[in-house]
Amino acid sequence: MTDSLFIGLSDQDAPQSLVLKRANRHGLIAGATGTGKTVTLQGLAEGFARAGVPVFLSDVKGDLAGMAKPGSEAAGWTGKRAAELKIDDYDYEAMPVVFWDLFGEQGHPIRTTISEMGPLLLARLMGLNDTQEGVLAIAFRYADDHDMLLLDLKDLQAMLAWCANHAGELSAQYGNVTKASVGSIQRQLLTLESQGGAAFFGEPAFDISDFIALDAKGRGRVNILAADKLMQSPRLYATFLLWLLSELFETLPEVGDPDKPKLVFFFDEAHLLFDEAPDALMDKVEQVVRLIRSKGVGVYFVTQNPIDIPEKVAGQLGNRVQHALRAFTPRDARAIKSAAETFRPNPRLDVAAVITEMKVGEALVSTLLPDGAPSPVERTRVGPPRSRVGPITPGERMDVINASPFAGKYEEVVDRESAHELLALKREERADQAEAEKQAALQAKLDAQAAKEAARLDAQRAREAARLETAKARAAARPSAAEKAVQSAVSSAASSIGRQLGGKMGQKLVRGLLGSLFK
Repeated sequence: MTDSLFIGLSDQDAPQSLVLKRANRHGLIAGATGTGKTVTLQGLAEGFARAGVPVFLSDVKGDLAGMAKPGSEAAGWTGKRAAELKIDDYDYEAMPVVFWDLFGEQGHPIRTTISEMGPLLLARLMGLNDTQEGVLAIAFRYADDHDMLLLDLKDLQAMLAWCANHAGELSAQYGNVTKASVGSIQRQLLTLESQGGAAFFGEPAFDISDFIALDAKGRGRVNILAADKLMQSPRLYATFLLWLLSELFETLPEVGDPDKPKLVFFFDEAHLLFDEAPDALMDKVEQVVRLIRSKGVGVYFVTQNPIDIPEKVAGQLGNRVQHALRAFTPRDARAIKSAAETFRPNPRLDVAAVITEMKVGEALVSTLLPDGAPSPVERTRVGPPRSRVGPITPGERMDVINASPFAGKYEEVVDRESAHELLALKREERADQAEAEKQAALQAKLDAQAAKEAARLDAQRAREAARLETAKARAAARPSAAEKAVQSAVSSAASSIGRQLGGKMGQKLVRGLLGSLFK
């Protein structure tokens, strides 16, 4: 087994190689558009695969898909370049390629769950501010505390709706939750869904170990992510690749510095990872890049301008291939100066001048030596790939997909019980409980009204009984009929005697005009 990968020949005809034992110390491939970065990436990926190292790379233009097919003399320049560089064992060879695609259109779908991605990366994906990120973290914490899986976007949407409807209850336990913040997150989710992000979340979730596999010949599999459509959503692209790095970091065991990497990860259009990234995320990226080396993973950033890579990350990149840069703007001039200063000096080269003079297919190369020291920078003619340079036809792609060892594993979506269903059940239980409480309150009200009516009737009956008793007493006090007859006779006699006496005793004397008495 070889212990290094051939990159090319220097202008002094000295072979320039990448030591496999130092390949997990990460690297950078930089250069302006059209200077040969893609060919360099393809050649390195082939070298790793032939050395038994699995590779992951993203194909942002469709050019790298040709690795699935052997090259040919039709390319014209590859055989000629191999002869110029004196590559004796050069022959055309297809690589063991597996195509992947977040949208499941040009490769096997790759999915993860909302819970696995976590609130930090998801907040980055949606561009949330600190307050909204805090509310999202509360939603995740509530789901974890109540054993609810957040698998896809509908689970997260249901959880956010629950948080909005129970904001007061959650605020008392987890911190402030406002409906306005929840509403902002929900709007961002709709935007993410409209960009096709919903296809990325769900089950079956991707098994990261499927990237780390060899073919029957002992070559590392070349995992190519179809990213031409994905690049239309650059934040989704960057977050997805960062998630992959995080999964590798969390899943793989510590191995120190192995004789060769367990996986090499090429991050094309790397500037997208760092654009508008908050400090918390930048700290995580730096931590992952620094520590994932000990997991046996090499990370190679591919970008047009070396100053796109933050200094904290760039300081971790030991292997560098710098293609030509053009000094058209002040920013370009700064990039040239920065790139020149990062190389170990070579007395024969004016690096700042050479960067602007190099032809297509040439690069400044400095890699880590076996003792870990960087090699002096050399102007290098980069070796040609052995596989096809350029895209493949849709039919050729489908043949590779159908022959893949993972065909049928991820295509069928699984929707098991998760937060969406559990929260719906919880809402039903609460609705049933509320209805039961409402019915109980209504029954209590009816019982109170019935008791009040019964008390009123009892009081009415008591009053009626008292009235009857009074009437009865009065009736008992009145005289009988015989007594009434005697009383009536006595009364009549008395009245008669009275009249007679009164008539005589009480008759008034009346005299006439002349004073005589009337009879």
